[in-house]
Amino acid sequence: MQKIAYQGVAGAYSHIACLDLFPKQEYIACDTFEIAMDMVKNKIADKAVIPVENSNAGRVTDVHFLLPEAGLFIVGEHFLRVEHQLLALKGAKLENIVCAASHPQALAQCSDFLKQHNIKAVSRIDTAKSCEKIVLEQDMSKAAIASKLAAQIYGLDILAANIENARNNTTRFLIMQKEQEMPSDNGDKYITSIVFTTKHIPAALYKVLGGFATNGINISKLESYLLNGKFFSARFYIEVEQHIESKALQYAIAELKFFSEEYQILGCYPAHSYRYQKQGT
Repeated sequence: MQKIAYQGVAGAYSHIACLDLFPKQEYIACDTFEIAMDMVKNKIADKAVIPVENSNAGRVTDVHFLLPEAGLFIVGEHFLRVEHQLLALKGAKLENIVCAASHPQALAQCSDFLKQHNIKAVSRIDTAKSCEKIVLEQDMSKAAIASKLAAQIYGLDILAANIENARNNTTRFLIMQKEQEMPSDNGDKYITSIVFTTKHIPAALYKVLGGFATNGINISKLESYLLNGKFFSARFYIEVEQHIESKALQYAIAELKFFSEEYQILGCYPAHSYRYQKQGT
């Protein structure tokens, strides 16, 4: 039986992703993403399932800072349709709710509903953790935004179902483990994740990206963030739709090496079919 680490408590969306990916395994709830990753790094858990971005609210804060430092490899991705419920104590009424607590991402994903009903948003560390708080305080005017599973676990009523702003509200998760696991290139679609810093010379980033373009490689994601609080030093996170062993990507990486100060391959893994489905609104 595998041990799967995730951030949050039972009923959190990360927990649901673990259930989807690795049914009937042992799930380890962690207070932070860093702790979940450390569980794997220290061989207490076999894998970590970490959310990185949402189709409506954007990237999950801090995760990209942790990826290069975690000492882990990305071995897969998973897309979870996120359906938010407004949860409260048994007998509570929607018209009496004055505030709703949840993770900042969930609050952002339900902002239209909250504004419509004049409900104050209260940030918590986790969606399901907000449910624990509701049960503890026993205040009929307070609610939480969380999953249907959380409603079952904590014995709460669903006052309003599917309150997210967008019908296609989806969160992407990465599956991480300690051992590098490169899949064989069988002709399917793959994602390779790379982090790098460029040399401090004019057009260095342009030259790096040009290496992918001239080799016919599609860049599906490019993000930057500052390192160590220094405004002149940025790290770039990039995802490309190519297997790491392909000649095209090897040529592009050779160009990357020339114009970067450092780089790191975080993983090569099968592209999830959700990427290529027509997305609703």
